[in-house]
Amino acid sequence: MLAPTKRPIKVLVAKIGIDGHDRGAKVIARALKDAGFEVVYTGIRQTPRQVAVAAVQEDVDVIGVSILSGAHMHHVKKLMEELKKLNADDIPVVVGGTIPIPDIEPLKKLGVKEVFLPGTSLRDIVRVVRTLAEEKRRREES
Repeated sequence: MLAPTKRPIKVLVAKIGIDGHDRGAKVIARALKDAGFEVVYTGIRQTPRQVAVAAVQEDVDVIGVSILSGAHMHHVKKLMEELKKLNADDIPVVVGGTIPIPDIEPLKKLGVKEVFLPGTSLRDIVRVVRTLAEEKRRREES
């Protein structure tokens, strides 16, 4: 009998709001795929509700949100509320993009696990996402 294989870490990469610039999100998605993760990219102009529902439907380990529009506080707050409504607030959320440094702590108070600013290495992003996914899986197993 074959031993069950561990499924790859699954990450949802999303663009919330009217921000149509998705080059960075696609670079991150490619880096995560290259690291062996399964990646679901929702595309541009998603609502927080759409992202939360997709994360639950896809049974993801981590949600990565890319925001360049400046509306990160509003959209992330709504995303966290939607995840809570769906009993999915155990899914770690990371945010990347042009986030003003004074907004990092308020985002973390909303429940964001990490904020990636422009210039963050892809290696660091992969490492953090892997760690968050592994921590989530350990919590689920216990």
